[in-house]
Amino acid sequence: MAVKREFLGETQSGAPVYAYHLTNERGMEAVVLNYGCTIKNIFVPTKDGKKVDVVLGFDDYKQYFNNDCFLGSTVGPTANRIANAKYSIDGKEFVLPVNDGPNNLHTDMNNGFHKRVWDAEEGNDYVKFTLKVEDGDLGFSGNRVFSLTYSLDEDNNLKLHYHATSDAKTLINMTNHVYFNLSGHSAGKILNHTLKLDASKFTPVIDSAAIPTGELADVAGTVFDFTTPKTIGQDIEADVEQLQCVGGYDHNFCVDGKEGELREAAVVESPDTGIVLKCSTTLPGIQLYVGNFVKSDFGKENTKYSARDGFCLETQYYPNSVNEPGFPSPVFGPDREYDTVTVYQFS
Repeated sequence: MAVKREFLGETQSGAPVYAYHLTNERGMEAVVLNYGCTIKNIFVPTKDGKKVDVVLGFDDYKQYFNNDCFLGSTVGPTANRIANAKYSIDGKEFVLPVNDGPNNLHTDMNNGFHKRVWDAEEGNDYVKFTLKVEDGDLGFSGNRVFSLTYSLDEDNNLKLHYHATSDAKTLINMTNHVYFNLSGHSAGKILNHTLKLDASKFTPVIDSAAIPTGELADVAGTVFDFTTPKTIGQDIEADVEQLQCVGGYDHNFCVDGKEGELREAAVVESPDTGIVLKCSTTLPGIQLYVGNFVKSDFGKENTKYSARDGFCLETQYYPNSVNEPGFPSPVFGPDREYDTVTVYQFS
């Protein structure tokens, strides 16, 4: 195991940007940036012994300063959508930027945690990023300390350990928005990937705004049933309103099992490389997004990314949970620390 730090340059404000290379003896390597806690690369051996980069992104770190599609970004303090860009905690209303129709998406496009330089601490097999934010930052309550620790072991487990404390009740719902293509970042569509989700329910959305209705619906007998493995593309063009209104799969699935316990949420395999990705999490939900609107002319190795060239498995609290009493609560504070784990294992 090894962690190597590489200086890349500076931000517009002069802050140093570093890449941290986590490697193991089995030939796997993950490269993460202190800018936005971004996952830049994940190199994994294929069934033929070759090594491919299985995440979409950029060669030039400066491209992450824009990154409208959140390629590899750690999103916070709250990810996904909040209806009408507002919520209340103990009767106090908080208002967020209106940046997705009438709603809020991923906190703030220009000032969210994915656009900040985090402090970093290196270990033998990990790098721990820390960010301190004051009460009122981006409109959220509480003096808070966030950390995200990336670690890699010899079983090809890339572990993401999130933690946060706050001196006041506050909304926290972080995720990483990495886009995977297990055939290689430049291989094109991921529709032939086989996907299994350990989720017997999902949260239907109202319309193209993708705000959940509040219902927990059974996947059985629907195009959302991935409890038995099938290709991502098998039903994606079905004449189903839930798919058509958001351009394909962009839905939260309710992970079976108990929140707080690390359990399997998804298994994905590429028939081209034989690479298998297993995602486990302690969180209650996972957003399956298959890159319905991805577009970038500046991808790695001059790749032009387009729709459905990558898929996301965004572990999370359900979208708009803070406004839905029937959903798991994403409110944390002095009596409840935020402490979650997501693991991506490659074989």
